[in-house]
Formats: sequence, C-alpha cells, structure tokens
Amino acid sequence: MHFKYEEKNFAIERYPSSNNKSLKAWSAADEYLLKYLKENNISYTKPIIFNDRFGFLSTILSKQQPNIIINYKSQEKSLEINLKKHGVDLNSISITRPLEKLESTFDLVLIKIPKSLDLFRFQLNQLHESLKKDTLVICSFMTKYFSAQILKIAQDYFELCEQSLAWKKARLLFLKKKRKVEKKELINSISYSTTKKFKQYYGVFSAKKIDQATLLLTQYLEVRLGHNKILDLGCGNGILAHAALVNKPNAEIHLLDDSELAIASSKINIDSKKACFHYNDTLDHFENNTFDLVISNPPFHFEYETNIEVALNLFKEVKRCLKKGGSFQLVTSKHLNSKTHLHKLFHKVNIVAQNEKFVVYHCL
Repeated sequence: MHFKYEEKNFAIERYPSSNNKSLKAWSAADEYLLKYLKENNISYTKPIIFNDRFGFLSTILSKQQPNIIINYKSQEKSLEINLKKHGVDLNSISITRPLEKLESTFDLVLIKIPKSLDLFRFQLNQLHESLKKDTLVICSFMTKYFSAQILKIAQDYFELCEQSLAWKKARLLFLKKKRKVEKKELINSISYSTTKKFKQYYGVFSAKKIDQATLLLTQYLEVRLGHNKILDLGCGNGILAHAALVNKPNAEIHLLDDSELAIASSKINIDSKKACFHYNDTLDHFENNTFDLVISNPPFHFEYETNIEVALNLFKEVKRCLKKGGSFQLVTSKHLNSKTHLHKLFHKVNIVAQNEKFVVYHCL
C-alpha cells in the first residue's frame, strides 16, 4: 500500500509479510501524527520514535535523522527493509534499545501507544529522565483502544496531559511539564510456586501472573532421557525453559524470543551454565536436525491483531530444526484449531490436555 507525504509516495511493507490484505503497515493514528507535524509547522531534528512496528514513521521522517526505540527483532528487520527500499542510508538514523539510556538532545518524541500499558509505562520511564524542559511529547492511539489507564500512567510522569479532537477515529495525546519522578527499574516479581519467583521487565507477555496457557503446558511437559538439546521458542520470562531444566538439569537449553525485554527477563531467571539466549524472530540461524525437544506457547497476537501466519511459519521451522524422532510440545488457544495445521507437518499429533480455552499438543 502507498502513502503520500509532502509530495512523495511511500510504499511501506509489513515484516513478516501477510496474505491478509486487510492488514496495513500503519494506522490512522500514525497518519494523525504526521498530519499534526505538517499542519503546525513543527520544527525538529532527531526525534525519538517509539513503537513504530513496521518503520512507517521512521522511513517517512528519515531526513530528520530519527532515533528509533527498538523493542523487537522483527521491528528492526522491518525498519531495515523499508529504509533500504526507499533509498535511506541506514547510518542516518539511530537505534536505541529499551534498556539503554537516552541522550537528552531531542526536542520531539512520537509515541504510538502500545496495547501493553505496562510497556507504555516502561517507555515513559525510560524517556522521562532525558527529557528537556521544552521537549514536545505526542502520543497517538485509535479511539476504540482508549482506556482511562492511559491517562493515569501519563499523569504519573507529566503535569499536563491534553487530548486532541478525533480524526479518522484516532486521537493524539500531548504530554507537557514533566513531573519529578523517582527513577526505578520496572520489574515485576511473579510467584510460580512456594519456592520460585520469576522476574520480568514491564511490557513482557503476561506481566502480572503466570500465563494460564503456559502453566497448562508445564503440567504436561514430557522431558525424556534423550532430550539433551532443548529450545524454548517464544520464551518470555523463561518459565518453560525452567520447567524443562527441573526435569533435565544437564540439558543444553536455548531460549529464543522476538522481544529484547523478554530475553533480558529470561536471563534473570535462567542460571543454567548450558543456557543460550537468542534475540530473534526466526530459527534461520539454527541448522537442520538441531533439537531433541522444542517447547512453546507460540505468539498469535500482535498488538490488537490476531495473526496465525507467524506461528505457522515457526511450526515449519520447528520441523526443520528437530532431529528425527524429536518432539514439539506446545499449547495454543482452542479456537485456532492448530491441529489441522500441525498434521500437515508432523508425523504424529496428539492432544494430551485441554480445557475451555487451551489445548496442549505433543507432536513427533
């Protein structure tokens, strides 16, 4: 799809790509940000941009040499694809990681408010210390996703929080006059058992408690004698890897996640000397026939989208990376009917547990 801005046409691609033609690489909330900047002749250089999932804002505003806060490996790849496609020198933009400190040399911040309001708080916390007195912070969101909690979080960090009028069912939120806030590390502590607590950064999946689907899978995990090399795919805070290591303490365990904050969280919780951590959204860097066991609560939600395509591509990669006779054990939402897709790839697909919401599969 094309978007015209200041007499130039932009064709922003989604990565990973999708066969669903209704899914765009941007929303009216993104367009509203650009509209406001243009109509109000906002003067700025090197803006900070948060949650630009497919590089839409970053590519269009590339002449201003933006600093992009990257949360996901797939986001980083998408950004690179679209910058190259539009002939932008990759060295003209900066990338900052979510746990890095921002330099206070910017006068504009653009934030597309994420679905995870814990992540929104985390990002305001990261941003707050480096804000200059007159820095303009503009947040955008689709009106149907607004909640009072968005304002509450913003008011914890700013004295003035003003909303715009709606435009194409989107709104802007202007944040001004930062408050004095005590800088702290935003990490949740989640009870798993009487003896084990998991820690994870705000914004990582299932921030307040152990996800019920993951918990169901831990109860039916089968780690056998020959499962010496194990992959926790979409590891989050590392709970599945932990469950596998309880059964096989000497196993070589690999943890992979698209989220940098998830990988950072899992490093806190998994202390095995044989643990390897992979910040990635694919299994491309693993050779064929690598693992004896792959365990996963695979992703199906991306912000407000339900998208099974990414998980299906991961299933194909799992098959490639499993040794002959290897096991793929996963839990998915019942309504997704994953068994149909798994049967196309695996010799044997068994349902070993299910409840009203979730199904646990063991595939060979």
